[in-house]
Amino acid sequence: MSPGERISKAVLHRRLSGLKEERELLEEYPVEEYAEIVCETGFSCTCCGRCCTKAVNDHVFLLDDDVRRIREAHPDVMVPAPYFEACDQNGRFFVSGYALKTRDGNICTFLNESGRCRIYADRPLICRVYPYMLHQEADASGDLRVCHISGLNTHGEYNTPMTPEEASAVAEETMRYEKEYLDHQIQFFRALIALFEKDGLRYVRRTYDLAMQDFCRGEAVPVMVYCNGQFEEMSVSPPDMY
Repeated sequence: MSPGERISKAVLHRRLSGLKEERELLEEYPVEEYAEIVCETGFSCTCCGRCCTKAVNDHVFLLDDDVRRIREAHPDVMVPAPYFEACDQNGRFFVSGYALKTRDGNICTFLNESGRCRIYADRPLICRVYPYMLHQEADASGDLRVCHISGLNTHGEYNTPMTPEEASAVAEETMRYEKEYLDHQIQFFRALIALFEKDGLRYVRRTYDLAMQDFCRGEAVPVMVYCNGQFEEMSVSPPDMY
């Protein structure tokens, strides 16, 4: 095993360890405390559609339940989520899940010409909870804590009245999304490490760089997408994703 391969394996194990730590931290975070923050934030959607663009959000990550619903009704709107996590010696990329396509390289495929979501009643869970989300961050002493993100006041309205019941419902749904997302990422890294060990695959940084150069030139590359507990192989080129 080369030094580069050892480093790559160590990086994946570190990523897995960090995700597990974040999941444990989130489990300890009181939803009641978060509900108070949600109530104070008081976000109200104005249907401006800005959160449905890459200018505001990088991509819409789909959980497995989202994939099942959307794939059944709209089989051609999903692409591998950015960003490729690993590459084996055969030039296959590996990514943790699917995201929604954009049109014109910037706008969600489901945003219609009048700025409304075509699947609003059945939109992905991340769209339901946005802009409420939780992330892990170190405080001044270096200890990890859960922090709240509520957007940057670039869309919608803030400080609108919310009842405690409404705030609690938002907090619980946001917490559910974050836990399911972290569980999915943990399962992906476990499956990735196990697959590389079982099939004798190698982590080769040069192969990753060369395959990425091909991709950036517009060539199709094989991508293994983790979904519903297994890897699905796709052939993807930049026009398919952007």
